[in-house]
Amino acid sequence: MNDNMKKYLEVFETMFQVDEAKAKTLNYQDVVAWDSIGHMDLIATLEDTFDIEMETNDIIDFSSFEKGVEILRKYGIDLGK
Repeated sequence: MNDNMKKYLEVFETMFQVDEAKAKTLNYQDVVAWDSIGHMDLIATLEDTFDIEMETNDIIDFSSFEKGVEILRKYGIDLGK
């Protein structure tokens, strides 16, 4: 697991108070904390963590841990395999 994936996982684990296994399968609204406000907090944290600014469509499409991996790769973030 590379450093960027570790950072990505840590954001999910910390923000949503889940373990790594749960984080990797998480979808929007699977946990109470990932509501609309939690979603914007997640986006802001990821933007700060990876020094990017996501487009509106990507923010809207960011519906799961896996979708987030796909979106971050679009911004040149290497999350490994």
